[in-house]
Amino acid sequence: MKIIHLDESKIFEEKGIKRFLLHDSPYFRILNFNLQAGQIFPVHRHPAEGQVSIQVIDGTGQFLGEDEAAIPAVAGDILVSDIDEPHGVMAITDMRILVTIAPPF
Repeated sequence: MKIIHLDESKIFEEKGIKRFLLHDSPYFRILNFNLQAGQIFPVHRHPAEGQVSIQVIDGTGQFLGEDEAAIPAVAGDILVSDIDEPHGVMAITDMRILVTIAPPF
């Protein structure tokens, strides 16, 4: 059993997105990304099978996709998509997201 304390990763960087690897196993990976207001986690996709979830822990922003309208995102919202589907995030306020990838690649 493992307990992760998210308050310990509440660190932001002015020059880029702050990344924390919180868990890594053969079954799934959990990452915490912290974005300052105005920062963008670029729209991207991974050439793999599996799914990704992006949960907003703190702040407000938008979930982004390729050629799709931005979707408002607030604390508590979760985006779930296939890992090969375009996904990204734009922070309107300082924003923390929790990303789960299963299976990890």
